[in-house]
Amino acid sequence: MTTLVRGSQTLTRDALTVLQPGFTGTTAPDWLLRRIGEGLSSVGLFGRNIASPDQLAALTARLRAEGDDVLVAIDEEGGDVTRLEVRHGSSFPGNYALGSVDDVDLTRAVARELGRRLAECGVDLNWAPSADVNSNAENPVIGVRSFGADPELVARHTVAYVEGLQAVGVAACTKHFPGHGDTNVDSHHALPRIDVDLATLHARELVPFRAAVAAGTKAVMSAHILLSALDPDRPATLSPQILTGLLRQELGFEGLIVTDGMEMRAIASTYGIERGSVLAIAAGADAICVGGGLADEGTVLRLRDALVDAVRTGELPEERLADAAARVRALASWTQAHRVRGAVSGPGAAVQEGTAPGTEIGLVAARRALTVTARERHTPMTGPPYVAAFTPVANFAVGDETPWGVAAELERLLPGTTTGSYDTSSVAAVLAAAGERRIVAVVRDAHRHPWMAEALDALLAARPDTVVVEMGLNGSEPRGALHIATHGAARVCGRAAAEVIAGV
Repeated sequence: MTTLVRGSQTLTRDALTVLQPGFTGTTAPDWLLRRIGEGLSSVGLFGRNIASPDQLAALTARLRAEGDDVLVAIDEEGGDVTRLEVRHGSSFPGNYALGSVDDVDLTRAVARELGRRLAECGVDLNWAPSADVNSNAENPVIGVRSFGADPELVARHTVAYVEGLQAVGVAACTKHFPGHGDTNVDSHHALPRIDVDLATLHARELVPFRAAVAAGTKAVMSAHILLSALDPDRPATLSPQILTGLLRQELGFEGLIVTDGMEMRAIASTYGIERGSVLAIAAGADAICVGGGLADEGTVLRLRDALVDAVRTGELPEERLADAAARVRALASWTQAHRVRGAVSGPGAAVQEGTAPGTEIGLVAARRALTVTARERHTPMTGPPYVAAFTPVANFAVGDETPWGVAAELERLLPGTTTGSYDTSSVAAVLAAAGERRIVAVVRDAHRHPWMAEALDALLAARPDTVVVEMGLNGSEPRGALHIATHGAARVCGRAAAEVIAGV
């Protein structure tokens, strides 16, 4: 048993400080406020916690009434993964759309405006951007969350995104280190592995992260993936070779290392969240993200006690826990200083021209991201179409509560538009529902879903004048009288596509 240099109360505070838990509801529960008073330094927000900007601002203000240096974190990537607009869809296109445009000034402007909205609501740590190089087109969890498959393109847009967020005082958390792009397994469900050599990892996966570190990203999030060339035994989140040896020592990162959600099965099913959290801190992580699935006081207490017990038994060096807690407090001080400066400067201060409220930079970006292929000259629709949405199962990161597609936007432009959702190749049902109306077929990653591609083929054979809108990875050849690739399924992408269909 080790001899504790500091008191038990300090040890307990440090254990609470390294946790980033979630909670349920749109108001802060009493247990959460109480734990902030005892040393909890971070809170993670999800879609279930957000009803409106005013409500979110009131919530973060209440959290900071218990501790003005509390880090309030969120998983707000824009695009398909949105928490601010979880019930309506995002006003910003995601990474794949931005990468397809390949204008770093546009990416920086989008990130800056998104960061401004977060800061205005009191959020100061964003678990974004995704710096994963989506080299595997079958990837079930990254896909449009990545800027693309080219490491250099991903690197320059990751840097622009980090710069945009941090310019308005919101800390960026570049993820998922050392790269989740070459996987065909979702780490929410199982442990993915990447079996490529070191040279490939350095030439591909690590390029954007090196760039993000050089650009000053305040945080990096680890991935629950096994990279056999770096550590054949433990996933990155639990690997000293990867977090300390590679990220800290080789890449020179001095900021906050945050884990991905510890309740994800890639960790929880093998190690359990308590032991997984101890191993993560010992490996070099500084903050434990938990709360996407486990969002109660009991989880916080279990993890706190596991860390304290690990120090007392000598499994976790006390100085490692103290160093992790110090890094959390350092980031909290940085964000607190930016909040103070923002309050002094006033709302909207230092926002670049073109990114201020009302300029709709997200819509500008979504329009630029469209790729439109017409078999012949497109005549805009003037009557209401029938929208057939071929709907795959949503991955856990995106969730199924956020609406997507073009139907709502087409209804606004072409009143009387109706829609149906299909998850099998029920083309006869589509034709019956459409009647004589033009059909707009909406797909998402058609190249990954054989049933979807078959349904689209059958529909086009029956109705060649069908318009096809691909809102996922644009991995198939354009088909249909008009083919629109939006490079993402955000609400704003649907609006941009609807404008083309209706000719407005």
